[in-house]
Amino acid sequence: MFLTITTTGTPERPATDLGYLLHKHPDKAQAFSTSYGTAHVLYPEAEAGRCTAALLLEVDAVALVRRGKGKGRGGAPDAALAQYVNDRPYAASSLLAVALSGVFSSAMKGVCNARPELPGQARPLRVEVPALPARGGPDLVRKLFEPLGWTVTVEPVPLDTEFPDWGDSRYVRLVLESDTLTLAEALRHLYVLLPVLDDAKHYWVAPDEVDKLLRVGEGWLPGHPEQRLIISRYLSRRWSLTRQATERLELVRLAETDDSEVEEIDNAVEAETETEEKPTPLAVQRREAIVTALRQSKAARVLDLGCGQGQLVQTLLKDPAFTEIVGVDVSMRALTIASRRLKLDRMGERQASRVQLFQGSLAYTDVRLKGYDAAVLSEVIEHLDLPRLPALEYAVFGSARPRTVLVTTPNVEYNVRWESLPAGHVRHGDHRFEWTRAEFRAWAEVVAERHGYGVAFEPVGPDDPEVGPPTQMAVFTLTAPKEAKAA
Repeated sequence: MFLTITTTGTPERPATDLGYLLHKHPDKAQAFSTSYGTAHVLYPEAEAGRCTAALLLEVDAVALVRRGKGKGRGGAPDAALAQYVNDRPYAASSLLAVALSGVFSSAMKGVCNARPELPGQARPLRVEVPALPARGGPDLVRKLFEPLGWTVTVEPVPLDTEFPDWGDSRYVRLVLESDTLTLAEALRHLYVLLPVLDDAKHYWVAPDEVDKLLRVGEGWLPGHPEQRLIISRYLSRRWSLTRQATERLELVRLAETDDSEVEEIDNAVEAETETEEKPTPLAVQRREAIVTALRQSKAARVLDLGCGQGQLVQTLLKDPAFTEIVGVDVSMRALTIASRRLKLDRMGERQASRVQLFQGSLAYTDVRLKGYDAAVLSEVIEHLDLPRLPALEYAVFGSARPRTVLVTTPNVEYNVRWESLPAGHVRHGDHRFEWTRAEFRAWAEVVAERHGYGVAFEPVGPDDPEVGPPTQMAVFTLTAPKEAKAA
């Protein structure tokens, strides 16, 4: 991971003043230990006419994984390897931004005790980043840097120079040039916008990140045309933090307009008296979507496969349209809790005749599962190891063959929206995998084709325009009443 800062000068204002500003002597190569590797500062050239400082960050991939919080389980066989083999050691990201802040902290603050007149002086600057992940492409790079006074040269990096038809990668080579900015301003721009372009952070975004963003963004972030995107990405799309930062920036704007202090504006705002409605929990939204789909299918006899503690069974019992409800789970402990939840020992005879719970494994065919109108697999498949999915597939679609099958599973693309979920982690420690919308759709369509079903897909929960809904649901409808097609 590499970045260079170059300036030019004259005998009266030598370029080697860069050493004073960065607090790093041009004649020395220095190394600094970080939490994730070693940062090296060196000067490839240091003359009065031209001086270049380089920051080289050697990332320790093992340390990066070991210092991560929480443990998730990946579904792909190479998921563990992907933690160690990735672009983090090579492409500019939040790792480089943190190194910039640590190694050049005084320069970023605009402090130079030896030459106090230097930090406030604009000077010719040229910043080069050979490998920068740019989610949004070259156009977004220009939209972020050009309003800040930079002349931007951005060159997409092809996937393979020998195969141009493959197109460009998500990486670019970036050159920034300006004659009107101070070094402190340049470093603050880079500190915020490098992770924004990467659209990822290697550390958990805590509430104090709002203070950090507003402090580093002072003077340029309030008026930036892409302010909302910058805030959202920098704060890893944590909506509460994003809202907090946006509100505080609005106070800054109002204070500047009114020629007053932020504290005065803030004190003038009355405390809100209205109580915000709490959002409906996703689990409740999921059960509501399942019940709606079951009603539309006109199912009366329903299987809840992997019923867990019986929440869905309890919901279905409240609707007289469902005349028979069967909960199946491999865990006797879960079935015991479900029995207590449903109060089976105190349930009236007529109601008790509508429900039964029994132990069973979905990895094996079971004659007790045949003959039902519908089966529900709600948040079940992600708890199985991928090699066991074909067994479940045949047990449900090939052997039991209900008229309707509902399958819900997490949409891994939505995970970036969960405030409490560290980046790169699954939602539950027992999840063997979590699929993207495309992966789930591909699996469902193959299953449907193989066993004579049609399949449709429905979102469950808020359908985010970028990453989709938190839960994805497939509705399988039997189209071939005879035996399943041969695999």
